[in-house]
Amino acid sequence: MSYGYSFVNEALLEVNPKSEYVGRLAKDWKVSDDALTYTFNLNEGIKFSDGSDFTAEDVVFTYEQVMKNQANNENVDLTRLESVKTDGDYTVVFKLKEPYSPFLDITAMLQIVPSDAYNSENFDTAPIGTGAYKVAQYDANQQIILKVNENYWDETPDIEQVNIISMDQDTAYSNAVSGQMDVVMVSSTYIKEEILGMNLKKLETMDVRNISLPTLTPQKMSDSKGNEYEVGNAVTSDIAVRKALAIGINRQTIIDNAFNGEGVPSVNFTDNLVWASTDTYEDNQVDEAKKILEDAGWVDTNNDGIREKDGQACSFEIIAPGNDEDRYKLAAALAENAKDLGIEIKVRNESWDVAVVEENKTPIVWGWGQFSPTVIYQTYDSQMFLEAQYANVTGYTNKDCDAAIDRAIAATNQEDAVKAWKEAQKIGDSEYPYLYLVNIEHSYFVNDKLDISVDTQIPHPHGHGSPVICNLKDWKLN
Repeated sequence: MSYGYSFVNEALLEVNPKSEYVGRLAKDWKVSDDALTYTFNLNEGIKFSDGSDFTAEDVVFTYEQVMKNQANNENVDLTRLESVKTDGDYTVVFKLKEPYSPFLDITAMLQIVPSDAYNSENFDTAPIGTGAYKVAQYDANQQIILKVNENYWDETPDIEQVNIISMDQDTAYSNAVSGQMDVVMVSSTYIKEEILGMNLKKLETMDVRNISLPTLTPQKMSDSKGNEYEVGNAVTSDIAVRKALAIGINRQTIIDNAFNGEGVPSVNFTDNLVWASTDTYEDNQVDEAKKILEDAGWVDTNNDGIREKDGQACSFEIIAPGNDEDRYKLAAALAENAKDLGIEIKVRNESWDVAVVEENKTPIVWGWGQFSPTVIYQTYDSQMFLEAQYANVTGYTNKDCDAAIDRAIAATNQEDAVKAWKEAQKIGDSEYPYLYLVNIEHSYFVNDKLDISVDTQIPHPHGHGSPVICNLKDWKLN
């Protein structure tokens, strides 16, 4: 439920299949010329699932709750919000302290709760919302049973009850084969299989897999609170190694070996969002990559297939976290490919607890995917290093990149913001702090009698929470 799917709770805006923001609870909105005032006019006649009316007061309450508890809401940054007030029952006015171009992203992410009935203690398990469904039963780590919200304000869904069941992939696949499941998300391991009575759907994503390559030399550093960390990597801190990997590996071969050929080679975050960089370069430039390494002093002096420099072998570890088979296979395929360059990569399967401890010194296989460009700030801005979990784990620092990010955030119109976001990516990508590999496809086996409305599916963000359910209200039984 935490990934913002709107079938129970809804936000002011939503993302459409073209990755554009359109109204949901809000019928329209206006931004002042100085980008400090956002005015939303709300749809009328909407009720929550408990029968109470949805009004501007509920929007104000929701945003004020997040502001009061900002420390516990790092995914929704309202630190630049000065005030949120009603202007009648169906108009909400937001005042910002300073321009913040990603603010519309927040209004499409933060879902509205009822001011009179909200209970923070049971909201996660018994939410009250304006969406097409309500939670009829919640069994932690097992299942969520949804039933149609009889007070829903839009077109009534065709499917009256949906059971969302939590199980490991092998068990889910076995249940699908035995006819007990109607939709199952599967990894590349299963995409060549066939299930009687089901068909395979492959859906567009912005879900990229990449490897963080720490840019600092090994050392100890402290965050703003005085906490000390081991950071840096003796091998990946050399830009020659990072660039050689970026241009020298063969991404398609890696995808073929790791994912049965399913996925799109990627050299940047994504290319299906307006703010995303579409700059590209050719990979599989093996000879050029070898020259870069040799010019930087990385030479195989003992003919063991691994280059060395000043006594340091061109060898490093990669962590595939979370017992994720696909991440491990991707890292292993990369390691095999990198041998052609004289680079040794050792892959470790570790828990997220271990990965978090080592994130600033050991390369990690990451999965990213979101609609908001703030991911660029989180991964490239030097201020984020050591200040937030998962943020700028490579220790990347470039004042020009920081300045471009600052301009993007402070832009008063989308055109200027997009230009600055792309500039920040161009600068950051030129120093290769992340090795982008593949935009994965999300694959699902779907019951032949079920229409999951592919036309209204939005490009899927990161795969947590099985994002196929984003348009649950549009599903139909054939």
